[in-house]
Amino acid sequence: MGSGTTPSADRRATVSLFSRLRTAEGQADPFPIYAELRARGTISPAPWGGHLVTSYHACDQVLRNGFWLEADTDWRAQQGPRSRWNAPSSREISRTLLALNPPEHTRVRRSFGTFDRADVEEIGRPVSRIIERLLDTLHERLRSGEADFTALVNEELPVATIGGWLGLPSADWPRLRALTHEQVFSQELLPNAGQVARSDAATAELRTYFTELVRERRAHPGDDPVSAWIRTWDELEPDRDKADEAVCFLALFVVPAAMETTATMLSSTVLRLVEDPERWSLLAEHPDLVHEFVEEALRYDPPLHLIGRVASDDCLLEGTEVRAGEMIYLMTGAAHRDPARYTDPESFDPWRKAPHLAFGGGIHYCLGAPLARMEAQTLLHRMIARLPRLTVVRRPAWAPRVAFRRILNLDVPLT
Repeated sequence: MGSGTTPSADRRATVSLFSRLRTAEGQADPFPIYAELRARGTISPAPWGGHLVTSYHACDQVLRNGFWLEADTDWRAQQGPRSRWNAPSSREISRTLLALNPPEHTRVRRSFGTFDRADVEEIGRPVSRIIERLLDTLHERLRSGEADFTALVNEELPVATIGGWLGLPSADWPRLRALTHEQVFSQELLPNAGQVARSDAATAELRTYFTELVRERRAHPGDDPVSAWIRTWDELEPDRDKADEAVCFLALFVVPAAMETTATMLSSTVLRLVEDPERWSLLAEHPDLVHEFVEEALRYDPPLHLIGRVASDDCLLEGTEVRAGEMIYLMTGAAHRDPARYTDPESFDPWRKAPHLAFGGGIHYCLGAPLARMEAQTLLHRMIARLPRLTVVRRPAWAPRVAFRRILNLDVPLT
């Protein structure tokens, strides 16, 4: 940055970059914009307050260090009643595991269960069967022309997996998925008033749904996670209403988390496969490379491009002063293209073996990461085993988001 650059000019330049991110072109390919942002400094002031972080090293260190906190209920209340942080949907989300800090995070996380290899295997047992059914539907649709892989497979697999595990009626799955797509706007970067209103409405409907679910499972307990959470919270919390509310917030956390980012992960991974015929041939010849392919897809374009953290005290972050209570915005999508961390970061390299931040880090590392990986890996294995090579008809459209990536369509023909 030149010495003659003024703070106001710097602010206008950053605002311009984020305005471009919100356009259709910016959503389709945000990475050149990230490169411009990184050129302004790996840590730079955000025009709306706080700091933007594009360095892989800094993002990684923050995610692993308990010094940096989630924007919890207390922090959001301090932002003022008219702040988007105090919208009804934001307040509700702040009470879920996603936004808790220790010691409450520790307590709620333990109540969720171990979610170890055995749990993942149990949840994932029907995944192969679900994929076969979805690919049957896709193949039938392809007989009469092109088909939308995202709508027919990538959006259906996560909701069927998590819905089946929780014992949710399949008739409810489409509505839950639609509400999740709306609810996530409360966690976006600078959502507009319309988006916040949609998130508020969706979150209220989800809260009602899961409140009724907990009430039904308490009256008729079964061998399912929700019933197990009720038993756990009855031991932790003597007030039954508070116990039921805690279970409701567990469900409000796990269902959107399992549906939203996993569907995007699947779409992005499949896009990497069908946009380049050589990649399909590579996996067909080396199916043992599927694991690395999925990991590189997560690095190349992760489902979540931005993660917020709050400083617990005054500090220096790579030489930049950050005050207690200030938020930093970890631009993980940019960090994944950091040339200081990756060789030729703009290239998609299925042979690359390098870590990434797609599932976060530290105590908030994504609980569902093993399940999401299994879904993606199983899907790729079955695709290359039973389908002719697919190609993409047209570039997909993206939802108008900065933080939560979402591919709206992935149209493929039968070749």
